[in-house]
Amino acid sequence: MPSGVLIIGETRNGEIRSVTADAASAGRSLADAVGGPCSALLIGSGIAGGAPGLGAYGVEKVFTAEDDALAVFTGSGWLTAVRAAVEASDPAWIVLAATSTGKDLAPRIAAALGCGLAAAITGFETEGDTPVFARPVYAGKIFQQIRLTTPVGVVSVRPKAFDVDAGRGVEPEVVALAVAAPEIGEEADAVEAAAGTRVDLTEADRIVSGGRGMGGPENWPHLEALAEVLGAELGASRAVVDAGWRPHNEQVGQTGKTVTPQLYVAAGISGAMQHLAGMSRSKVIVAINRDAEAPIFGVADYGIVGNALEVLPRLAEELRAVID
Repeated sequence: MPSGVLIIGETRNGEIRSVTADAASAGRSLADAVGGPCSALLIGSGIAGGAPGLGAYGVEKVFTAEDDALAVFTGSGWLTAVRAAVEASDPAWIVLAATSTGKDLAPRIAAALGCGLAAAITGFETEGDTPVFARPVYAGKIFQQIRLTTPVGVVSVRPKAFDVDAGRGVEPEVVALAVAAPEIGEEADAVEAAAGTRVDLTEADRIVSGGRGMGGPENWPHLEALAEVLGAELGASRAVVDAGWRPHNEQVGQTGKTVTPQLYVAAGISGAMQHLAGMSRSKVIVAINRDAEAPIFGVADYGIVGNALEVLPRLAEELRAVID
């Protein structure tokens, strides 16, 4: 009978991505709640060396699937490795991050195993020994409650939605899987980060975003200066991206990226529902807007009523003095 949790780690270029910690912490919490062992799977090439590190999140056994054909993510290729790990561990729950990779892989796993999928969850509670997953819908206005009734369930977790617990101190057993040559239906040569970004917005701890209130792309250096001081990534509203001021990979919102950083600075963003849906669950929100009635202040922890072009340079200057 299926039991316990299998966490699917995410790797790129031979390195374990930080979202694996989110999935591992969520998976360990789920294993604690429902019972059973907690294992993980790492797929790729040259990734076995990082396997013991997953013990910090409470993972007891780590399966590795190494093959040059799996070095670059393809849905059909990685699914082959997942099948092998499922056969070896017989889990009741399969947990992975709801990144672009996870959004491709999770439904493939669910379809292949004929099981239910709870996608992009932000938390869960248990009723008896049954987990009830929470997922924000309708631009974050309400939370959908999801119960899976299949013997095996697939769960994808929004990055940064769960607190990462890296103090478990477990020494996991590492098991190399013999994976059959994958039948890959896609071609992928490499995965590269967009120019000018250090990390994907969904993984960023700090984000500084600008909206139409910035006046134009020529004023973006004000945001860039603040982002540099804070060690933050740059984001943008849909209106800014639609106007061609910033690239689409920086768009935050319902039709862009959903982010949950520790700090989110919104400058010149009014706070339309579409944008709030993508960032309202940030831990700390700082809003800068000249309109005191702007909706963004309704979700902000700290608000500054003023012209962003005047506030941003002063804010960067003050923070630089404190940090230096």
